[in-house]
Amino acid sequence: MTNLRDILEKHVSNGPVPGAVGLVARGDRVEVEAVGSADADGTTPMARDSIFRLASSTKPITAAAAMMLVDDGRIALDEPVAQWLPELASPTVVRTPAGPVDDVVPAARPITLTDLLTFRAGYGFPSDFSLPQIQLLFNEAQQKYGLEPQRVAAPDEWMAALSRIPLLHQPGEAWLYNTCSDILGVLIARVSGRPLPEFLAERLFEPLGMADTGFEVPADKLDRFTSFYRPDSSGGLELADTPDGQWSSLPAFPSGAGGLVSTADDWLAFGRMLLAEGAAGGRRLLSPGSVRQMTTDHLTQPQREASGLFLEGQGWGFGGSVDIAATVPGNVPGRYGWVGGTGTAAHIIPSTGAVTVLLSQLAMTGPTPPALMRDFWRYDSVV
Repeated sequence: MTNLRDILEKHVSNGPVPGAVGLVARGDRVEVEAVGSADADGTTPMARDSIFRLASSTKPITAAAAMMLVDDGRIALDEPVAQWLPELASPTVVRTPAGPVDDVVPAARPITLTDLLTFRAGYGFPSDFSLPQIQLLFNEAQQKYGLEPQRVAAPDEWMAALSRIPLLHQPGEAWLYNTCSDILGVLIARVSGRPLPEFLAERLFEPLGMADTGFEVPADKLDRFTSFYRPDSSGGLELADTPDGQWSSLPAFPSGAGGLVSTADDWLAFGRMLLAEGAAGGRRLLSPGSVRQMTTDHLTQPQREASGLFLEGQGWGFGGSVDIAATVPGNVPGRYGWVGGTGTAAHIIPSTGAVTVLLSQLAMTGPTPPALMRDFWRYDSVV
């Protein structure tokens, strides 16, 4: 059988991926390989502890933090969030998704925490990015997918801008991508009374030993931080961000949707905690019930079909996808996690006790997983 190094080297040697770290863990057995370079010039070899932009692989971590507040009794899943997010106290909804943004009706009910966790609050991205309301999200709420953190306004200003944008659908009606995780990040900070970076560090990163995970890369770790690239029109690579760029200092807006940087071993620690039903190092970080809620599909079939993303046997839990049918190679029913637009993917597979992490630094060009991810998933589903 092809081994993990062979899979990674196939895509690095033949291009266009400069380098990658792959990790597959079951119990105490951890297989990890680092191939290629942290930069396209080949000056810095990729290493197991190389630091990557997680992008949307951040989302499950943000969801776990929100569930900690549920376990604390600070907020309930069915509770309206307007108590902490007054900007969302009286939302309006466009009468029709393709219609003018000023043709609105009142929301039929308040937005709840469950709406945010399941991405059904009415804010976010559908498959059609040309809709007028979506243009407002880009222009007014500065939705950058967490890839340009220094260019997004501080949380209070961001929420004020969001409050001026109508919902695309009624709360609970449709699954829409991304924005709900950023709203969750603001909610976590306000409910806890702590900035999101401090809350995550105290409640998750420090207990789990995730020493290289955060919203910035300290100066003494920049030598381990990978560059980030996009494919250019000629089939080559375009440098999108350097190690001393967007993550060299803490941003005004710490994005719960995609703002974290991390390593393969750090996400492994988080994944192992989920597999252990919320326990790690003799401590309980999450209740078993909260982990089950996170890793259970909450969407209806029509919501999955309308999403534009769940075309390969997946649904959505809290902050991540859940495989519900083995319709393509690599799918394992019950697998939970998510991918990042920077070329990352991180999942747990409860049925086999596995944690799988793939980190690269080449941007995805659409919702379809690139060949490297597909080959990695085929491998991690059978080893």
